Amino acid sequence: MSEPREITIVSGLPRSGTSLMMQMLSLGGLELLTDGVRVADTDNPKGYYEFERVKKITADKAWLPDARGKAVKMISQLLYDLPNNESYKVIFMRRNVDEVIASQEKMLLRRGVSVPDPAVIKSAFSTHLEKLFAWLATQSGMDLLEVDYKELVTNPAEPTNKISAFIAQDLNVDQMLTAVDPSLYRNREHAGSG
Repeated sequence: MSEPREITIVSGLPRSGTSLMMQMLSLGGLELLTDGVRVADTDNPKGYYEFERVKKITADKAWLPDARGKAVKMISQLLYDLPNNESYKVIFMRRNVDEVIASQEKMLLRRGVSVPDPAVIKSAFSTHLEKLFAWLATQSGMDLLEVDYKELVTNPAEPTNKISAFIAQDLNVDQMLTAVDPSLYRNREHAGSG
């Protein structure tokens, strides 16, 4: 059997559940491309699962062949920089934008960083996602699966089965489910908000 050549990209807005997804894939048996430079903290007690070279993908794409058959985490703004000579399975984490902003605000405040106007951030995120999904629809080398963060945390079985089928490798779904910790879903939308 030949080695899988697709690169699994776990993406989304910041604070949308990408670290949880990386943890699930790892527990399921998919190899990750990470470097451990960014360590676990209060905001991500189970770790960030990042690979620093991803942030410099505009100038450095030499690591991509090493990512074949593995999963790597990438913020959504960098997806545009992926070269089209590779095949990608993109797992895109979707989370209520108000929750994303609330979670980001708490993280920034803990670090002593000034918090931008939430309305400005929400508008920027909405515009970014609209443009990104229009672009993704035109990319022949990118297979896309959207995963709803709230559904994943509150009712994980169905989305986890979809993820396993999408990756098309023999993942251990039962082990993947052990990563889901509803107590870490700390910034929830309030009833009635969109």
